[in-house]
Amino acid sequence: MKELLFGTAGIPLSSNPRTTVDGVKHVRKLGLGAMELEFVRSVNITKDRAPEVKKAAEESNVVLTCHAPYFINLNSLEKAKIKASIVRILNSARIANLCGGYSVCFHSGFYMGMDAKKVYDTIKNNLKEIVSTLKKENNNIWVRPETTGKETQFGNVDEILQLSQELDNVMPCVDFAHFHARTNGKYNTYKEFASILEAIEKKLGRKGLENMHMHITGIAYGPKGEKNHLILKESDLKYEELLKALKDFKVKGVAISESPNIEGDALLMQKVYEKL
Repeated sequence: MKELLFGTAGIPLSSNPRTTVDGVKHVRKLGLGAMELEFVRSVNITKDRAPEVKKAAEESNVVLTCHAPYFINLNSLEKAKIKASIVRILNSARIANLCGGYSVCFHSGFYMGMDAKKVYDTIKNNLKEIVSTLKKENNNIWVRPETTGKETQFGNVDEILQLSQELDNVMPCVDFAHFHARTNGKYNTYKEFASILEAIEKKLGRKGLENMHMHITGIAYGPKGEKNHLILKESDLKYEELLKALKDFKVKGVAISESPNIEGDALLMQKVYEKL
């Protein structure tokens, strides 16, 4: 990526009509540069409709990412659930690729009370199968396990970076609100944000910082981690310090607003970032 683009998690609230194609066009009208296809309930774009989305994105100069369904656990105790999870990620990656998307993110799974190393190995092996299948299909979309918001969920920064080091076509999806919630209020200063970016650069090099897929939102949390998303100005997330860190580290890629007011906060972040 040549720059840092800001965008919405799904069709902007102010888009009318509320179709994916119109949403992509509306993102450009708003002055934003990216949109995340939200497949969180189901993969809701067909193979037949995908070329229309791709055309709209190319004509509007909007970069597309994708969030796979929430119903994923690559560490399930039931083999059928693991298989279903793999299929959901693959189908998301296939449709996103047909739409011209460059990155698919997902929550990898849960620890299920098991040894963290064992869980890592299980998730790695299942991710390896996903990457291998996509490679055979000549689909080079970036596969991105996301940093998660609860201690019960697999996906701290070390785990995600290690997967990115060890597997081809795998890179992190960095959710800064999840860091903040997972640690019950930490990771909320310039120094702490910078430490995350330093870890990415150390493990993945400049490529890691120049090919970022990020989520940024306000968040409510408690001792057990994430509760729900909030509008940035109604939360305690020090987003201005985060944006300053992103600018200082010359981060490139996509920053997606997952706020309840998706385009409002995406535009706010873009405005603050451009003034820095």
